[in-house]
Amino acid sequence: MTQLTDYTSFADAQSHCSTQKLWALFDGNRQSFNIAFECVDRHAAGDKVAIVVAHASGGEEVITFKTLSRLSNRFANLLVARGIRPGDRVAVMLEPSLAFYVAIFGAIKTGAIAVPLFTLFGPDGIRLRVEDCKPKILVTNAEKAPVSEGIDGVEVLVADSGFVQSLAPFPETFEVRTDAEDYAIFQYTSGTTRELPAAVKHKQRALVTLMLAALYGTGIRPGDRFFCPSSPAWGHGLWHGTLAPLALGVTIGAYSGKFDAARLLKALQHGRFNNISAAATHFRMMRNSGVADKYKYYLEKVSFTGEPMDSETEDFVRATFGRAVCSMYGTTEIGVILVNYPGAKDFQVKRGSLGKPIPGGRVDVQDPEGKTCPTGVVGELKIWRNDTWVPTKDLGKVDADGYFFHAGRADDVIISAGWTMSAVEIEDAVLKHPDVREAAAIGVADELRGQVVKAFVVTEREGSDAFTKEIQDLVRSRLSQHEYPRHVVFVSDLPKTPAGKVHRKVLRDRERQPASV
Repeated sequence: MTQLTDYTSFADAQSHCSTQKLWALFDGNRQSFNIAFECVDRHAAGDKVAIVVAHASGGEEVITFKTLSRLSNRFANLLVARGIRPGDRVAVMLEPSLAFYVAIFGAIKTGAIAVPLFTLFGPDGIRLRVEDCKPKILVTNAEKAPVSEGIDGVEVLVADSGFVQSLAPFPETFEVRTDAEDYAIFQYTSGTTRELPAAVKHKQRALVTLMLAALYGTGIRPGDRFFCPSSPAWGHGLWHGTLAPLALGVTIGAYSGKFDAARLLKALQHGRFNNISAAATHFRMMRNSGVADKYKYYLEKVSFTGEPMDSETEDFVRATFGRAVCSMYGTTEIGVILVNYPGAKDFQVKRGSLGKPIPGGRVDVQDPEGKTCPTGVVGELKIWRNDTWVPTKDLGKVDADGYFFHAGRADDVIISAGWTMSAVEIEDAVLKHPDVREAAAIGVADELRGQVVKAFVVTEREGSDAFTKEIQDLVRSRLSQHEYPRHVVFVSDLPKTPAGKVHRKVLRDRERQPASV
C-alpha cells in the first residue's frame, strides 16, 4: 500500500492526504495508541540512531532507538513501582539528553501525562507551573532540585550521572495499554510567569494530526536526518522537532545548553543533516555569527517557525544553504495551519509568505465583523474548526495566488494619525540597516497623532542622532513617508519570551509605567 510518505509533491498532497492515510502511518489505532511506542519501540530493532544531542560544550551524545526503548521501559517500571498511575502527571525539567528522553517516553508508556518544563525557569516560573499541573514526580538535575523541593505533593527525582544505573533493577520490558483518547502531554506556552497560560492538553492521538506538519510543514520523510535546535520544552522543539520525526523512524539532532550559532553550524556539517527546522531567531543568530561560510552543508529542506523572518535573514538562508526557507505557521493551541511544503518541487515558495493551508485546511482573513477581507487587505487570520471560525489573534492578508502573509499580532498594530501600520513591517525595514542586529517596534502615546512608532535597536555601533536619522530615512525609503520610527532607542538587548520571540508586550508595558521620580 502506498503511504503518504511516498509522495513529495504539492499536487499529491492535495489529492491523497486523508485522515485514514494519516492513521495508516502508525501501528496503533483509534482504540489502542501510545506515542512512546510509535516514536520509539516500533523502531527498536537493530542499532539505528534515534537522537544525536549536540552539547554546547562541544561533545555529542548518540542514542539508538534500542537503547531508548529499553531504558524508557525501565523508567516506566520505576514509575509504576513508585505509585504512578494513568492520568498522574510527571514533570520533566532537563536539557535534551538521554535522561530527558527516557523520562518523557517512560512516563507516556505508563499512561501518565508527561509535562516538559523549560530549564531556565526561575523559582516563580517553576512553582506556578507545578502548582497548576500538580505532578506526582518532577525529574530534574541537581542544580534545579533545591529550587523544586518543598513544593507540596511533589517528589523530586534527580537525574544525575547515576540516573541510568539506578534503572538497572527494573525490567526492560513494559506493556503499554493506553487509548488514543487518553491524555499524554501537557504543554505550556512561552508566556511570562505573571501571565501564566493554561497548559495545552494533548491526547495520544495528537501524534496522528501532527503528521500534517511533519509531512508538509517540515517536509520530513523516512531516510532524512533532521535537526531542530528548539528546546523540547516548547511545542516546536517537542512536537515538530522530536515526536514527529521519531514517529517516522527518522534520526534527529537536538541542541543542549546555551545556544551558540557556530556550534549548531558545526553540528549540521558533522552530522550531514539534510533537513532543519528552527526558530527565525536561530537563523538570525547564524547570520550574525559571521562564521557560516566556514562549514559545509547538506541541507535539502529548510523551515522556520515562531515569528516572521526578516528579509535580510531570509536572503542569508538562501545564500548559505542554497534553499528557500519555508515558513510553518500555527499556534500551540490549534497546531500548524499554513505551510510551504518543503521538498515539493511543484510548489513555489514566495518570499515572505506563510504559504498555503495544510491539505484539507480552511484558513481565512476576516474583518472585525467576520467578513472575508478582499485580496491584499489586512484582517485577522482564522481557521475553520468544529463548524466555526476560530481566531488566531494574528493579522494577515492573502494575495491573488492564495498565499498568506503575516501582518503581526492583533495587538501589534500601530495606528498613527489614522494610518494603520504593522510593527513587523517596520522592524523588517529597520533590520535592513547594516549596523542593526535586532529591532522591535511598538506604538507609544502621542497627543497629536494618538500613537507614534518607537523603535528599540540592538547594535554594536554607538547610538547617536546621526544614526537615528539613518534608520528613520531608511524606513521612509522602504515603506512610506509617515511610516517610520519617530523615536529610536538604542538598547543592549530586547525582552524575549522563553522560546526566543521578541516580547513587544513587555516593551509596551514599560512605556505605560510612570517615570520614576
